[in-house]
Amino acid sequence: MTTIDLNSDMGEYDSPEMLAREAQLMSFITSVNVACDGHAGNPDLMRRTARLAAQHGTAIGAHPGFPDTHDFGRHDRHASPAEVESLVITQLKTLTEVLVLDHLTLTHVKLHGALYNVAARDRAVADAVARAVVSFDRRLFLFALAGSALVESGRTAGLTVVQEAFADRAYRSDGALVPRSQSGSLLKTEQQVRRQLHEILKGYITSTDGQRVFLQTDSLCIHADTPHAVEFGRLVRNEIESAGIRIIRAQHA
Repeated sequence: MTTIDLNSDMGEYDSPEMLAREAQLMSFITSVNVACDGHAGNPDLMRRTARLAAQHGTAIGAHPGFPDTHDFGRHDRHASPAEVESLVITQLKTLTEVLVLDHLTLTHVKLHGALYNVAARDRAVADAVARAVVSFDRRLFLFALAGSALVESGRTAGLTVVQEAFADRAYRSDGALVPRSQSGSLLKTEQQVRRQLHEILKGYITSTDGQRVFLQTDSLCIHADTPHAVEFGRLVRNEIESAGIRIIRAQHA
């Protein structure tokens, strides 16, 4: 590994505390995924988040999820592939209409929550997501859980796929993320994050049951909605740079 992208999901909470946290975290990342009025977000919040990203030279991506604000898009809605394709396109259009107001450009797509996890394991849903992105703009990068079904669907559709790993989430032995509903799904200390980061930079992670899971990482996610997000962002950036790896936006292969 010689380069890596750092990304974060933002524009999900319209509160002074979160806006301040995101403003600090934005200086550590190279790509931001903006909630686009599905699980969270609204036009004003999208515009503020995108403008903040533009000030930092951060790539702006869409973060579509199941349209369920009550459950924050974290529960599987058992949508059909056709419904998934439609909701992804709708949310991409929503964000793009906001970005054009400030002459900003959408660069990538990263799914949220349950939709992210379903597309990681269900090839039919993954194919629907890939079709949606291709029909909207095939130049967009598709972020996908490393080693998942969405990686294969995106590549088959001719998209540039960015394989993603998580510095602050626990993994199962099949390479899936531990659901947030389960204890231990989030890594909460700098020691835990540092240990997992060092593994990721070597090409693997250790699952909760002690299995070594090998993965390719093009982008590393740092969640903004955790109490120590800023500290984790600083730690991750410093550790990566100390390892001699350049932190840059995701690039075409």
